Amino acid sequence: MKRWIKTFPIQGWLGLALIAVFWPLNWLGMGDRTHVGFFPLWLGYCLLMDGLVYIRKGDSMLQRDGRRYVGLFLLSIPMWWLFEALNLRLQNWQYIGRDQISGLEYAVLASLSFSTVIPAVLESAEFVGSFPIWGWLKQGPKFDPRRWVEVIIFLGGWLGLVLLLIWPRYFFPLVWLSIYFILEPLNRWLGHRTLLSWTKKGDWRPLGALWIGVLITAFFWEMWNYYSFPKWVYSIPFFDVLHVFEMPLLGYGGYLPFSLEIFAFTQLAFNLCGLALDDYLQLVEEGDESSNPASTSSGSRNSL
Repeated sequence: MKRWIKTFPIQGWLGLALIAVFWPLNWLGMGDRTHVGFFPLWLGYCLLMDGLVYIRKGDSMLQRDGRRYVGLFLLSIPMWWLFEALNLRLQNWQYIGRDQISGLEYAVLASLSFSTVIPAVLESAEFVGSFPIWGWLKQGPKFDPRRWVEVIIFLGGWLGLVLLLIWPRYFFPLVWLSIYFILEPLNRWLGHRTLLSWTKKGDWRPLGALWIGVLITAFFWEMWNYYSFPKWVYSIPFFDVLHVFEMPLLGYGGYLPFSLEIFAFTQLAFNLCGLALDDYLQLVEEGDESSNPASTSSGSRNSL
């Protein structure tokens, strides 16, 4: 325990401090404060998870490259505003207390809050992937769709967006899948790493790390939101039952494809900006470099 405390990095301690301060402030304070406290609370989560990853692996996303770490926050802002734009039609979630904040204040503070989405999920996924529990997923069924299947998936993603915008009551779940169906083939055609780079070899570990990581993040999103104000609430047709915090139980299933959208969106944006994600995001341990489709000449381990 003493050794753990000595090696815990400064970002981990800072993350713990931010959570210790802003968690009770968000839950127990008076008046509208969550719109101010949400960002430092979730910055604390990201830094704490980065510290835990460092303890597990000896490095972390922040320590590998601070520039790319900041890039995750910047990229997260337009990504989540895209979902906010789609929700104008879907109306699946609303913000109670939004009317108490001016338009400019909301835009600035919401953007700060949205900036933590991508780093929170990817940090959680990398932390989960650092545990030696994924070996059974390394030799799974091989999945490598042919080009014509990729085209169908790509067109299906666009069709899904059209359907959910025309009939949002019935096709709203497609918002958490359509963007991935568009981006995954696009990344592959552009020569970027995709999750298919692993599934074609039967390696499903990155997928498992993303799914468990996003569910951990989702738990804290929904828990910390529950006693906060302002807060978000849900209005989901047909499935608005058995709530865990504000979210209907079946709604948590939407987080699984959402994690894939995050990965594909980040991969595309980083590569277009010349900031390769492949040697930066390390979701799972790679015991055999020859089996790693993303291994580089420099011998970077665990790379995606």
